[in-house]
Amino acid sequence: MPKFVIERDMPAVGKLSASDLRSASQKSCGVLGTLGSKIQWIQSYVTDDRIYCVYLAADEGLVRRHAEMSGFPADRISQVRSIIEPATAE
Repeated sequence: MPKFVIERDMPAVGKLSASDLRSASQKSCGVLGTLGSKIQWIQSYVTDDRIYCVYLAADEGLVRRHAEMSGFPADRISQVRSIIEPATAE
């Protein structure tokens, strides 16, 4: 499945408590369960005012549908075309 990076603009999200983040994760997982096996959340990176999420999904439409159903913004969705890392330099 294609990999996507989703940018979610969420002011002060970095100040949320562990309990708040757990609740948001539970909500996201509940929606994912409804959408089925063609979309999978890999992980997210929380910064001060934005969350960057990595998903596998059959298409961008499923990523958008998850955002709509969960109530989380999806300000930018980008399909990953390549992955590079330090070993790429060798």
